[in-house]
Amino acid sequence: MLEDESEDVGRDDRVDGPLVNVVVVGEAVAERVDDRGLVPAGSGDAVLCEHDAVADVFDALDHWDDVLADQRYLADDRLTLADVRMFPTLIRFDECYHTAFKCNRQYLHQYDNLWPYLRDLYQTPGVAETVRMEHIKDDGYYQGELTPIGPQLDYEAAHDRDRLPTAADVSSQSP
Repeated sequence: MLEDESEDVGRDDRVDGPLVNVVVVGEAVAERVDDRGLVPAGSGDAVLCEHDAVADVFDALDHWDDVLADQRYLADDRLTLADVRMFPTLIRFDECYHTAFKCNRQYLHQYDNLWPYLRDLYQTPGVAETVRMEHIKDDGYYQGELTPIGPQLDYEAAHDRDRLPTAADVSSQSP
């Protein structure tokens, strides 16, 4: 599972290994993923049930859904550290955060751009095998409690995000 320590993956200019195209972006973009409430909202000892905290999460999801309408990745045309940081929160959202943390205004799979974006990230070579959904559900719903059986989401479904330009597309168009 990509966890907080996966942040170290992007500390060099380029990453060797399965996520070869991950590059470090300006800290402002990467920090905004944290600052918009996505990572901190689901972590720590506090239970996410306060109205303001939930509103912050959905403000952030709405923001990134809008951003992803016209670009494939958070920082435009390439997979970056910000995308790597976003992935754990998004993959856990419908399966855990929606109910366990009372973030139930909307499912992630109901977003026009975030849901295909998540599937795009999931289908990136080397990513799917890091996901242990039963662990996410068990850990998110606390040991000893009932493990949810749904929702049944297809992360392998076509995402159509490859229609958006990537860094390779942009560089091939240069004179």
